[in-house]
Amino acid sequence: MNKITLRRQLSENVVRMDILAPEIARRRRAGQFLVLKVHEQGERIPLTMVDSDPAAGTVTIIYQVVGKTTALLAGLDAGDTILDLQGPLGNPTEIENFGHVVCVGGGVGVGVIYPIARALKEAGNHVTSIIGSRTKDLLILEEETGKVSDRLIVATDDGSYGFHGFVSQVLQGLIDRKDPIDRVFAIGPVPMMRVVCDVTRPCAIPTIVSLNPIMVDATGMCGACRVSVGGQTRFACVDGPEFDGHQVDFKLLASRLRMYCPQEEQAYTAHRCGQHGN
Repeated sequence: MNKITLRRQLSENVVRMDILAPEIARRRRAGQFLVLKVHEQGERIPLTMVDSDPAAGTVTIIYQVVGKTTALLAGLDAGDTILDLQGPLGNPTEIENFGHVVCVGGGVGVGVIYPIARALKEAGNHVTSIIGSRTKDLLILEEETGKVSDRLIVATDDGSYGFHGFVSQVLQGLIDRKDPIDRVFAIGPVPMMRVVCDVTRPCAIPTIVSLNPIMVDATGMCGACRVSVGGQTRFACVDGPEFDGHQVDFKLLASRLRMYCPQEEQAYTAHRCGQHGN
């Protein structure tokens, strides 16, 4: 059992949790994830670790409530326990002094890009961070990301805060102004990452994306998380989760992510109805 030491609502459907997991906290590096199981009858889901505190023995996750398991997780509070955690999993982000790096985060993906931006800054890079959300109320980790960036640009789809438009448009503006960019890291919804890669491809700017396809065992045995990168089948759990965005088949990725949407919706609806006694 792993005890929840902190629960904080960041926005309407986005939750931060600190969970006691000393072994994982000691070994976790930027870009890695864990797999958790809420209870014995629950499913195993992958979630990226936003932070860790080896001294306190805790890991931090930030997740959006989109289905039954994340809803179950969001129903827990500090002092409650999660059945088990497995991690750290996946390859950590390649961190070195590239020069000027741009970290692009969209939606809950900001929680994934933040530790990467921090690690890149600590490695001596000049870090420009571009973070965005649909509205101001849904924006997360603005202050934290700003502290680890040399420049922070915020965008909202509806124009309620910062730049009115998409993070990809902000990035395009930097490129159009001939700002030298040595590498881009982009994490967020699949359409956002695809568009960012379309923006950087003509300039041949190396662009790294983090993929979160369907996972089951997270050891490379089941093959559920397979993605196509450069025409080859790769497994996100052991070969990733980060890949060269210019090589990712985003159309196939999006298609695979939609495979079980009807079943996921059915399970989520049944869970919500059960909560309300219907």
